[in-house]
Amino acid sequence: MDKAMRHFEKELIALKGEINGMWQLVLSQLQKCKQAYVTNNIELAREVIIREKSVNSFELDIDKGCENFIALFTPVAMDLRLIISMIKISTTLERIADFADGIARHVVDDDNVASETMKEDLKIEAMFDIVISMLSDSFVALETENSKLSGTILQKDDDVDTIYEEGKRYLADYILKDPEKGECILNTFLTLRKIERIGDHCCNIVEEIVFYIDAKVLKHSKGRRSEQKIENNEPEEPK
Repeated sequence: MDKAMRHFEKELIALKGEINGMWQLVLSQLQKCKQAYVTNNIELAREVIIREKSVNSFELDIDKGCENFIALFTPVAMDLRLIISMIKISTTLERIADFADGIARHVVDDDNVASETMKEDLKIEAMFDIVISMLSDSFVALETENSKLSGTILQKDDDVDTIYEEGKRYLADYILKDPEKGECILNTFLTLRKIERIGDHCCNIVEEIVFYIDAKVLKHSKGRRSEQKIENNEPEEPK
C-alpha cells in the first residue's frame, strides 16, 4: 500500500470514528431525555440541554472533515457514497438531538407536565423505546454494512406512528373533558410530536445507509417499506 492510499484510509477511518462518536452521544442524549421525561428528573434534563452543544460541535467537525476529504482525495463509487451519507447522517443526528433537547426543556421549564397516568395511557415510554432501538439498530447497520436490517427498522416507524395517532385521539378527547388542562395537553402533544419526528429521522438515516451500501435511493419512494421488506424476504403487511 503506497503512502497516498495509507493517508486515504487513515482519514476515512478518522471520519468514521467521528460519526460513531456523534451517534453514541445522540443515542445517550435520547436515552437520558426519555428517563428525564418519564421520571420528571429536572437535573437529568438539564444535562441533556448542556450536552446539546457537543452534538453541534460534532456536526460542524464532520461537515468540515467530509468537505476536506472530497477536496483532497476526490473519492468515487462506494467511498463517495459513504462521504455523502455521513454528511447527511450527521445533519439528521443533530436534528434528533434538537428534539431531545426540546423535550428536556419541557421537563425543566413547564409546570404543566403530563401526569404519570397520562404518560402510561399515551404509551410515551414505549414510544421512546422504539425510536431508541431504531437509532441503535441503524448504527449497527452502518457499522456492519448490513442493509438487510433496514426493513425491520423502517417497520418500527409504523409502530411509532400508530402510538402517535392513538395519542392524538386520546388528547383530543381529554381536552374536551377537562379544558382547564389545555396547556398541559398542548405540551404533551408537542412531546409526542417530537418523538414521532425522531422516528422519521431514523428512517432518513436508514435511507442513507441503503444508498451507501446498495446504491439504492429510497427517498421520496412511497413504497420504501414494502420494497425493503421484499428485499429482505420479509412478508408485506396486508393492505
